[in-house]
Amino acid sequence: MQIRSRSQSSPLLIAAALACVSVSFSGCTKESQNKISRSVQNWTGTNGVLDVINSGKLMYRFINIDKLTTGSATGGEESRAYRYGYGVLDTNQNYIADPGEKKLYFEISDYSTSYIFYENPL
Repeated sequence: MQIRSRSQSSPLLIAAALACVSVSFSGCTKESQNKISRSVQNWTGTNGVLDVINSGKLMYRFINIDKLTTGSATGGEESRAYRYGYGVLDTNQNYIADPGEKKLYFEISDYSTSYIFYENPL
């Protein structure tokens, strides 16, 4: 009769748990995978910048954005043609949230808005 210690069975349990997680994750739809990815990203945090451009000129800059979310149909899987989020309107465009610059909700259209979203370089 062979007796296994608890420490010998732990790697097997961990491997089995990882296999179950990877199988269940691969069965998710792309949107579900994106939601999981966004929840991890929200937990770790980001420092995004959104530049809104019109006729080659920088019109608005939002900083300290933790995520851009794609609008979706109510109760459906279909994406809408806009993105939204929260960020500080950087009125002097210096990449720093200065006193008086407030956090705002914003929406941008995929059809008519030229924008660039990137990580804050500072």
